[in-house]
Amino acid sequence: MISAKQVKELREITGVGMMDCKNALVEANGDVKKASEILREKGLAKAAKKSGRIAAEGIVSSYIHGDGRIGVLIEVNIETDFAAKNENFQTFVRDIAMQIAAVKPKYIRKEEVPTEEIEKEKEILRTQALNEGKPERIIEKMVEGRIEKFYKNICLLEQDYIKDSDKTVFQYQTEMVAKIGENISIRRFTRYEMGEGLEKKEENLADEVAKIMG
Repeated sequence: MISAKQVKELREITGVGMMDCKNALVEANGDVKKASEILREKGLAKAAKKSGRIAAEGIVSSYIHGDGRIGVLIEVNIETDFAAKNENFQTFVRDIAMQIAAVKPKYIRKEEVPTEEIEKEKEILRTQALNEGKPERIIEKMVEGRIEKFYKNICLLEQDYIKDSDKTVFQYQTEMVAKIGENISIRRFTRYEMGEGLEKKEENLADEVAKIMG
């Protein structure tokens, strides 16, 4: 017998509707932790289906680093105006803005990287591999492997999420789609850094932002 207390506990953990929580608890024989995993798996599957839906609402938000030296302006879209006001969605937007402030991506996704920039990076990687004395027959495979690291450095969705390095930003976004029930799209961002381009002392900005986040 599934109790109302169990359903309430699972809803608080997952944010999923009452009937879905109850059904998951039945499937998990009353085990709240297992039920949570069941809902997460089902939610991620649904999220994949939602990824093609149009997200035309959303918010433009900003994040200013504590001392005012870094600022981020970001637009994130979602399907309905109602969902745009959802606390989880707004937290997601702020988290992504902080990610951009800390890790400094140039693009949102791989597809946005210009072909010439990719080819230039591949040529650098080939030269590095040759200088390391690697056999030519394996250099192309090495370049393809290393170009993935290049994407992780410059593409927001490929980066490790700063609050949980076990997942990427894309995985975090997918989880949020599953939780809210609507497609989410990070449309564009601009990152400002005071004095950018001028000669100045190098500092670890990622560590500074991490401190602000606690």
